[in-house]
Amino acid sequence: MSSSRSTVRQLGTAVRALVLTLVLGVGYPLVITALGQAAFGDRADGQPVTLDGETVGSAIIGQGFTDAEGAALPQWFQSRPSAAGNGYDGGASGGSNLGPENPDLVAAIEERRATVAELEGANLSAVPADALTASASGLDPHISPEYALLQVPRVAAERGLDETDVEALVEENTQGPDLGYLGEQRVDVLQLNIALAALET
Repeated sequence: MSSSRSTVRQLGTAVRALVLTLVLGVGYPLVITALGQAAFGDRADGQPVTLDGETVGSAIIGQGFTDAEGAALPQWFQSRPSAAGNGYDGGASGGSNLGPENPDLVAAIEERRATVAELEGANLSAVPADALTASASGLDPHISPEYALLQVPRVAAERGLDETDVEALVEENTQGPDLGYLGEQRVDVLQLNIALAALET
């Protein structure tokens, strides 16, 4: 008799565990996903950016505009460096966590300064900070207007465009601080490059 009661209890426990697993492991995620899709639309999907029906990136995750070896493609505006995985890896978000006097960070900054100055044909002192350091997340899709304007002569020359037209494009794609006072002015590199491609068509 006690053996059958024990079996019934165990069976009841197993059934409750199964029901809870289905409710919390399957039902709850499905409900939350559906609510997220209904309330936030593309934000719940990572804010994909599409061009001619094809997804070309995300509005909230930066990307590199480089060749297979990691060299900058000169016809495009370049993003800031990324320390997330191999660069802009959404699954490995994070900065380098190196202090300002860390010799590896100092060496990386000096190397980046020299590379950017050579690419842009600029003085070392003209290279802005966001061209040298990664953001805290490593995923920042923005650069400063100063860094974007530094790149204008190169991009214009590579594409055979008038510099004033490319400068105007940078100004059109410069976003102000959130709510008018939070943060700094910034330029979304992907959106700027999409606008740049449209300028030629």
